[in-house]
Amino acid sequence: MRAVDLFAGLGGSSEGARAAGVRVVWAGNHWRVAVETHALNHPETAHVCQDLHQADWSQVPAHDLLLASPACQGHSQARGKDRPHHDATRSTAWAVVSCAEYHRPGMILVENVKDFSKWVLFPAWQQAMSALGYSMSLNLLDAADYGVPQNRERLFIVCSRSRNPLKLADRRGSHLPIAPYLDFDGAGWRKIDGRSKPLVADTIARIAHGRRVYGDRFVFSYYGNTKTARSIERPIGTITTRDRWAIVDGDRMRMLNVDECKTAMGFRPSYRLPAGSQVAKHMLGNAVCPPVITEIIKEIAA
Repeated sequence: MRAVDLFAGLGGSSEGARAAGVRVVWAGNHWRVAVETHALNHPETAHVCQDLHQADWSQVPAHDLLLASPACQGHSQARGKDRPHHDATRSTAWAVVSCAEYHRPGMILVENVKDFSKWVLFPAWQQAMSALGYSMSLNLLDAADYGVPQNRERLFIVCSRSRNPLKLADRRGSHLPIAPYLDFDGAGWRKIDGRSKPLVADTIARIAHGRRVYGDRFVFSYYGNTKTARSIERPIGTITTRDRWAIVDGDRMRMLNVDECKTAMGFRPSYRLPAGSQVAKHMLGNAVCPPVITEIIKEIAA
C-alpha cells in the first residue's frame, strides 16, 4: 500500500503508517523546519514545502491511502480568542478535497481536534467528500486506548469508497501510566520553596493538592483553570504546543523534557527532532500519535 501525507508536520502519521507496513511516497507541509525534520526520519519519501492550497496534485504520486492533518488551530477550543489567521487555517481542510478529487484513493484518513466537526462549513466539506464517492465515519479516539501513555482525544475521519462507512472498533481498555517514562535522575530540577521568584497562587494550589492526594511524586498542568494535580500512575494529560506539564518530586519540580514529551506522544526513542526544545515541543504538541495511526490502518486495511 502507498500513502501520501498532507500537512505532515513532525511525521506522526507517516511514522504510524510505516509501522503498519505502508510506504509513504510523498509528504507536504508549509513549514520548512517540519519538512526538514520529516525528511530526516523518512528519507525514502519525496517532500515538498509549500502552501498545499497551491499544490499541483498531478505532481503527487498515485496512492492508495491519503493521510491528512489539516491545521486545527481554527477549530480547537484551546485557541483562545479568535484572530483573523484562524479563518485561513480552517480552510486547509479543502486541500483534502482537492487531492481526493484528482487521485480518488481508496481510503482517506483525516485527523483533527473534535471541534472540527462543529466547523460551520463542515457539512459542506462532508458533502464534497460524499460527492466524490466517499462514505464517512467520525471516530473520537483517545491515544491512551492505543498504548500511548497520554490521554489525547482526537477526531479521526475514515473516508472509504465503500457502500457503508467503516466505523472503527471501540478499543477502550487498560492504560499505560506515565510514571515509567519520567526521568527522575535527569537535569532541570528546581527547588519548590525558597525561589527568588515565588510561584503564583494557582501553582501553589496544584502542588498542595498533589501532595495531599498523591504524595511526593505527581504531575500537574502549569497553566489552565484547574487547581488539581494528576497521578503519575495514569497516562499524562494532553501534550500541547506550550510547555504545559510539570513534574513534582518531593521538594523539587521541573517541566516535562523533550524526550518525555516524545515518549508520551508514542514516538520511537530514535526519532529525530529539531534542535531547540521550544521548537521540538511545539511540533510534538501538534503531532499525531504514531501508534494510533498504525492500529487504524491495520483495522481499515483488514
